[in-house]
Amino acid sequence: MPIRLPHVLPAGLARALARLLPSSCALCGAGCDAAVCAPCREQYAAPRAGRCACCANPLPALDAAAMQACAASPAHAPLCGACLSNPPAFDATIAAVDYAAPLDQLVLQLKFGARLALAPWFARLLRDAVSARPDAGLPDLLCPVPLGPRRLVERGFNQALEIARPLGASLGVPVHARLAERLLDTAAQSGVTPAERARNVRGAFAIADPDAIVGRHVGLVDDVMTSGHTLGELAATCKRFGAARVTNLVVARTPPHP
Repeated sequence: MPIRLPHVLPAGLARALARLLPSSCALCGAGCDAAVCAPCREQYAAPRAGRCACCANPLPALDAAAMQACAASPAHAPLCGACLSNPPAFDATIAAVDYAAPLDQLVLQLKFGARLALAPWFARLLRDAVSARPDAGLPDLLCPVPLGPRRLVERGFNQALEIARPLGASLGVPVHARLAERLLDTAAQSGVTPAERARNVRGAFAIADPDAIVGRHVGLVDDVMTSGHTLGELAATCKRFGAARVTNLVVARTPPHP
């Protein structure tokens, strides 16, 4: 069983551990004080402009005037054709990076390799992405996407919660770790066909504390958004229980395949 350390260490102990256990960049191996060094972050995790404000899929190139208008007014936040023609249950999506090499390997290391030290770094990326999207508004509370009981036992932790905790602390937004429950141990979305994904998660969630979300803006936190069906189902569940607005906060967005 892994040893659980306190989330906040005394400053002196933290400095001592930093000296005794020097860190190195998870991508290039260079010595640094963070999970990923500044040059690698600049090269691989630079913010991407021109995403759909609702689903965070990339949009066709916009000219400078259009980009300025989008940044200046929420009314001009660009939407893709799919979200215009068939609006999802969620109202907005903020993604820090694309799910692409080499950052996809870091996501896998967190999720399947239990490299929990990566979670605060992902949270910092996501915090910066949230700060760059004032049109989306700051949620009233954060809800990590829950794992099913079997997968939680197998993994020993929920990567969405590990990201949500430092994200909430940095944004000053409370994290409701048990707000949502996963009723079904569904198959991993990556293991089913695109046509089956909506059916795979239908009815998968329940809200354990409905009073916490009535009339409020809920931020759903997850590591990766692929088709959007999981987040869409959880957002729809939140809306049924009275949430006024739902924003997805995801570290990585899988680009659409042709």
